Amino acid sequence: MPLRLIFMGTPDFSVPTLLELVAHGHEIAAVYTRAPKPGGRRGLQLQPTPVEEAARKLGIPVLTPKTLKTEQALAEFRAFDADAAVVVAYGMILPQAILDAPKLGCYNLHASLLPRWRGAAPINRAIMADDAESGVMVMKMDVGLDTGDVAMAERITITDNMTALDLHDRLSRLGADLMVRAMAALERGGVQLKAQSEDGATYAAKIEKAEARIDWTKPARAVLRHIHGLSPFPGAWSELDDARVKILRCELAKGSGAPGDVLDDQLTVACGDGAIRIIELQREGKARMQAADFLRGVPLKPPMRFA
Repeated sequence: MPLRLIFMGTPDFSVPTLLELVAHGHEIAAVYTRAPKPGGRRGLQLQPTPVEEAARKLGIPVLTPKTLKTEQALAEFRAFDADAAVVVAYGMILPQAILDAPKLGCYNLHASLLPRWRGAAPINRAIMADDAESGVMVMKMDVGLDTGDVAMAERITITDNMTALDLHDRLSRLGADLMVRAMAALERGGVQLKAQSEDGATYAAKIEKAEARIDWTKPARAVLRHIHGLSPFPGAWSELDDARVKILRCELAKGSGAPGDVLDDQLTVACGDGAIRIIELQREGKARMQAADFLRGVPLKPPMRFA
């Protein structure tokens, strides 16, 4: 029999899982997501989350509580009489009473190979740390931060040309399929849980603005991974002719020089060891563009350098 589920999620990353659960016949009793935030051109219009938009198109009731720690929130949650809750990047802590409410528990989809990169920014951190691989895991939630027992996992290789957005999109689709398989196993009573080891546990702290500035004294590969790990948001940046430029995509290149020096008219930039070639960038206040389009408007005449 299909499961009766509560779905809890907020950003684009969560939407494929919601859609796949519906497509595979599970009953979504309710969707929990974050409250709409001001947005639009003038910042005056309330913008629903991507999960809320998807849920409303499917005709699923949507709840946006500010907290889950009150008796009223708990009673409302329990009233849905769910078999399980599926949580994908919800953005709120679930107290023990909520975790205990569904008959079969709460299951979270996390975008890392736990226990590595517990926390808020696992996709960015995996790329920035030059990890060879990433993945998704379904775990049965406990009150710790991404410390629950693992039910299923899938791995993928992180390549040098992969940005945070590229990895985000691949893990989102992979995770949707993994959660559907996990719920099918739960439905059959066949979920096998394995406790996480604390060996190798790391924390994926939220990205701070101060981290976005590029340090050209680092080796080229470290610079590339830093750029790709922050692309497209918040975007790694440097200054060229006193104007801030975000670099969104690059590749390793041959060449050497003082860190930050532009080595040729193809936007090859020297690093502490080696060089990168810029492929895509964005000037402050402008749309993102390919390097070739940038060069047509801003011809480079070395010596020039990124500060």
